[in-house]
Amino acid sequence: MNKNKKRKKRGFLYKLGRFFGVLLLIVVILLGSMIGLLSATEYQPADVEAVEVRSGAKKTLSAGDSLTVLTWNIGYGALGDNADFFMDGGKGVYTADTARIRSNLNGIISHVDPLTPDVIFFQETDQSSFRTYLTDEVSIFKNEFGSFDAAYANNFNVLFLPYPIPPIGKVDSGLLTFSAYPVASAERVQLPIPFKWPIRLANLKRCVLIERIPIAGTERQLVIVNLHLEAYDDGEGKVAQTQMLKEILNKEAQNGNYVIAGGDFNQIFSNVDTNAYPAQEGKWQAGEIPAEDFTAIGWQLLMDARVPTCRSLDQPYAGADHESFQYYMIDGFIVTPNLRVDLLETQDYGFVNSDHNPVLMKVTLG
Repeated sequence: MNKNKKRKKRGFLYKLGRFFGVLLLIVVILLGSMIGLLSATEYQPADVEAVEVRSGAKKTLSAGDSLTVLTWNIGYGALGDNADFFMDGGKGVYTADTARIRSNLNGIISHVDPLTPDVIFFQETDQSSFRTYLTDEVSIFKNEFGSFDAAYANNFNVLFLPYPIPPIGKVDSGLLTFSAYPVASAERVQLPIPFKWPIRLANLKRCVLIERIPIAGTERQLVIVNLHLEAYDDGEGKVAQTQMLKEILNKEAQNGNYVIAGGDFNQIFSNVDTNAYPAQEGKWQAGEIPAEDFTAIGWQLLMDARVPTCRSLDQPYAGADHESFQYYMIDGFIVTPNLRVDLLETQDYGFVNSDHNPVLMKVTLG
């Protein structure tokens, strides 16, 4: 009897071990297949790519003119005040349904229109992503701003992200720029990628979207640069991308052009006082750009710290204690000294439609 029990126990353990062995093999095969699929379909843009410009602009830019520029990370239309996000310590993956996404987009448009910007920099604009239910936000904005030239540069294009649970799935997103002045050319310039294979397969391929606007009566150009720098690296990626950005901007300045670079730096400029937004332990923290690296050669680094440009996504904003919330200053502009800055103002929209507030700037071509 004891021998039979031992045999049954050994038989059970054998079957159990075999079950988990088969299960492990299946997991390994699925994981290998997923990595193989992502490797085969990896988005691998060239260092520099020409970008198609949708025409629509009618205004003419001349020396001495003033223009208004707006930058806004729209949180792909799904990071309104109801949202938290797992990468920032929250739980959310799919953070809005289709109705809320459309409501957020409509809210963003309703805020932008009365500001009458001449140039608009949008970041995190989805074309065909599962997280926004395949909503073509690029087309929605292009239809709304039909009297502008429009250019789009992809910086996040992954066939399927298998994490977390539920998985993010397909992502297709990027930078979108509108100009009320005709654009002579546009190009996507690849920034350094800090991640190695296979982590690289599921990450953004950060870039800058550079456009050139002729200035009447002169050979100079207004060069506008839309950007969204690294967020979740160990810090080296931010430094490398910022260094390359500086080299790009310096080259344009040396050619005598007016240059406006704006967007989400995911870093604070060291010349900006952010004592009102102290870092909280355990929360995502921004990097820092040493202002002297730019100001020593005359560049102007501009952030308006009176209102935070971004809020943490560790919890929803609606219903939270706003006094103790984690805020950031990471959105702003870098401009050449031949531009006079007449206005710099972060718009306080209460993070209702995005986890970022837009920043408005008015400059005059000196």
